[in-house]
Amino acid sequence: MLTSALLLYLFANLPGMPPVLDPNDIYAADRPNQFSPAVKGFPSWVYVPNSGSNSVSVIDPKTYKVVDTFKVQRQPQHVVPSWDLKTLWVLNDLSNSLTRIDPATGKKGETIPVDDPYNMYYTPDGKFAIVVAEARRHLDFRDPQTMKLVHSLEVPCKGVDHMDFTADGRFAIASCEFSALMLKVDIAGQKVVGTLALKAQGEHRAMKHPGHVEQWNQDGMPQDVKTAPDGKLFYVADMVANGVYMIEPDAFKIVGFIPTGGGAHGLYASRDSKVLYVSNRGEGSVALIEFATRKVVQKWPIPKGSPDMGGVSADGKVLWLSGRYNAEVYALDTQSGKLLARIPVGKGPHGLCVYPQPGRYSLGHTGVFR
Repeated sequence: MLTSALLLYLFANLPGMPPVLDPNDIYAADRPNQFSPAVKGFPSWVYVPNSGSNSVSVIDPKTYKVVDTFKVQRQPQHVVPSWDLKTLWVLNDLSNSLTRIDPATGKKGETIPVDDPYNMYYTPDGKFAIVVAEARRHLDFRDPQTMKLVHSLEVPCKGVDHMDFTADGRFAIASCEFSALMLKVDIAGQKVVGTLALKAQGEHRAMKHPGHVEQWNQDGMPQDVKTAPDGKLFYVADMVANGVYMIEPDAFKIVGFIPTGGGAHGLYASRDSKVLYVSNRGEGSVALIEFATRKVVQKWPIPKGSPDMGGVSADGKVLWLSGRYNAEVYALDTQSGKLLARIPVGKGPHGLCVYPQPGRYSLGHTGVFR
């Protein structure tokens, strides 16, 4: 018999969303090698979109070697797993298109037209793909199979690019890179219900990567967003503040800030839900925030590196990150922080996807699973 507390929890969720396995840990389905039957037999590869080379490199994680490279259209930004785990999409931003990859074979499939696909997520109930049309200032709700546009939500900011979802699936918290602003989006209503301005903390300043010019906003430059395992906080990496904001989603307010390093950018939870990996693109390092204490407990250097986006291996032993300005990919041992490999790829590697990964369904980006 279901308890009243469990019934209340289930009915509080976004209708149609598969409930998380453990209300105290939304990543409980992401334990090492805990694969869905939907990905049975899929080969394990690392798919790297090279934004400056209009290509995708495919890496064998066992040998750290590139085993395939294929051309796609202009400026591929991210490789995104579909909600049902059966498709990978390459987001060709400047060509306004998506290219399908069949993860059962690792081979390129069809390319279809989709407007301004900088990034892409899926609503937790699987009913919509949310194409993050950064240049258009839209969040486009599309049919997840046909990619036909259903509703285009205009947002009140520049540079909307990353998001994650509340534990109940009812809201998304999204970052606006060029406006130093965060958004709260009602998923069922498909509308913006809150905004939150950021301000760079104390004396922290943006760290520009040598030889690269960024569109800096002195008040903040929020990037990746990650929900805490217990759902009570959102972590937001900020490249200008050089650290991670903590945001309480219900009141939608900043409750703390953790300095992590120059150019804080990508956020990834460990397979045991104990630490958050933060890629510091500006200084070439990875900081580890312990969820229990909300403090940095380790820091791993990547000499002359520019770690950007990536993911954790299925067994949890390797953190994979693209080297945005170095035309390479990094593999780091998650126990020691040792740099296992620097793998040459094309120009401007960005949102790489480690696939398959554990989890029952995908919320998009480079692999956010529940």
